[in-house]
Amino acid sequence: MDIAWFLILAPLAAAIAILLNLHRKHDMAIFASVGSTVVCFVIAVLVAIGWVHPPTPWTWISLPGSTTSSGLTIEIGMIFDPLSKGMLLIVTGVGMLIHFYSVGYMKDDPSKGRFFGGLSIFMFSMTGIVLASNLIELFIFWEGVGLSSYLLIGFWYQKESAAVAANKAFVCNRIADFGFMLGILTYWFYFGTVSVETDAYTHLGVLSHNVPPVLLGAMVFGLFCGCIGKSAMVPLHVWLPDAMEGPTPVSALIHAATMVAAGVYMLCRVYPLLLLSPDFGLPLIATVGCFTAIFAALIAVQQNDIKRILAYSTLSQLGYMVMAVGCGGPDAAMFHLSTHAFFKALLFLAAGSVIHALHDEQDIWKMGGLWNKIPLTFWVFAIGTVALMGVPPLSGSVSKDYVLTVAYLYHPAYYWVGVVTAGLTAFYMSRLVIVAFFGRPRTDAAKHPHESPPIMTVPLIILAILSVVGGYIDIQTYYHGWMISFLQDSQVLATDGRLVPIPEIDLFLGEIVPLVIVLLGAGASFALYWGRDTDPLDIKVLANKFYIDELYDRGLVDGVQKLFSNALAWFDSWIVEGLIIRGGAYLFAGVGEVLRLFQTGSLQTYAFLFSLGSVILIYFTLFAH
Repeated sequence: MDIAWFLILAPLAAAIAILLNLHRKHDMAIFASVGSTVVCFVIAVLVAIGWVHPPTPWTWISLPGSTTSSGLTIEIGMIFDPLSKGMLLIVTGVGMLIHFYSVGYMKDDPSKGRFFGGLSIFMFSMTGIVLASNLIELFIFWEGVGLSSYLLIGFWYQKESAAVAANKAFVCNRIADFGFMLGILTYWFYFGTVSVETDAYTHLGVLSHNVPPVLLGAMVFGLFCGCIGKSAMVPLHVWLPDAMEGPTPVSALIHAATMVAAGVYMLCRVYPLLLLSPDFGLPLIATVGCFTAIFAALIAVQQNDIKRILAYSTLSQLGYMVMAVGCGGPDAAMFHLSTHAFFKALLFLAAGSVIHALHDEQDIWKMGGLWNKIPLTFWVFAIGTVALMGVPPLSGSVSKDYVLTVAYLYHPAYYWVGVVTAGLTAFYMSRLVIVAFFGRPRTDAAKHPHESPPIMTVPLIILAILSVVGGYIDIQTYYHGWMISFLQDSQVLATDGRLVPIPEIDLFLGEIVPLVIVLLGAGASFALYWGRDTDPLDIKVLANKFYIDELYDRGLVDGVQKLFSNALAWFDSWIVEGLIIRGGAYLFAGVGEVLRLFQTGSLQTYAFLFSLGSVILIYFTLFAH
């Protein structure tokens, strides 16, 4: 067997072993789960340096074609190109660090065996998405990620809020995945393949001339629906902040480089298909990403839960990535995805260290004075914050500026919205650090915190180092080279000369303006929150997330439930119970009552009826014709 298969078989075997047998044997469950991620990471490194090659695919389904449609052949295979290699390193590397961190974080949880089983299902599904060579295979693993996230978000199912959050994530993703499925089927119907390998794209330009533009647009929109669900774009963003009900390592796993990044990765994988869409296709993607970026940043300004602030930050940064894809820069999106994976995983795990130190407290206004009590956690959190804000020379500044450059060259409006979003990011992240780590301790737990054990702090240190140097590992050139060769091989490059060189704008717009806005946002936060024990701002519409959840609950959930429940109640009362059940009973009861009139018990009456019946029978026999 090719060693590459162990990229998906190792976590799958660990998940099966844990959930069927080892979930009560915690040490063995942890060993199996963590060990499988180490195996995956080692193989990913070997794949990246070219020592492991793609395995021979095997045919899963082969359906013959007809005179009106092409056949369908679905293979289970792996694609090893620069895009998948880079993503695979991020998923397995960050996933491995989160697994090690989880050993310490979940040490006292009585169900930690089940937890690590869920992590292994997630790693199996996520690596499958990265390596899938066709959209049907990708969709199967896509649904596996949805299942595992449901299990992990609702891990503490005894809490009603956790169970509701898991259901919410599952429903939102199923709605989007229906559109994703329609996009995949449209691709197959008109192009005769579901492959996402470069060879499958070489004839797209010729074949697309036979496809009505409206259906090309529908195909692209369907594929984008998959991204809207997984990467939590507006209007299906509501599940992601509620996913904070899961354990903190789950939050890091979902919000860093894995689940939510799957949508961005998928858009980059099918980018040649996006270029086939009518004129509204890419602008729609860019606009949804741009709107999500500033929309989520505004909400984060008035959140008080440390994990929810980071969740809305993730939404905002995902908006940057999707905007970059729509603006013609999938390489910029993947570059920012890579650096974001480092500092956002760091921030979530450091937030988990804070929560662990304060005995599960998550309200930043019940913290304070932590910077010198848990100094290691403070410094790594500060590094992650500065990287997220995009302050040079940390990694976030390099990738964010590249995204803004691509946006400016596509249309200045996207650039300026991105710049304002960067200022808001600096504002709410500075607010978080000031309120949580400085000032006086506001609760007893904040007066006596304890630093996390090495099993939790070592991954923080590694991620902090990557957050500093990640932007300088030449990831930008790596992904730009992939994009150029990808589009050249797909024969869809010639439409836009801007895609050939790495985009450049002048130093003032590219670096100075974003940095000044970031410093202004951070400065405003310091002026407002330094030394405060209560929030000087009280913007209800932001604190209540623009009332989107309430709108969905009352307009969709309650409205649909009441509409259908009333309709079903009427149907049940009047049709099923009234007409069918009671109506049938009344019919036979009435017939019985009529027949009972003739059951008099009188012999003369029976003789008369018998004679009358005989006369009628004779009449019809003799004279009917």
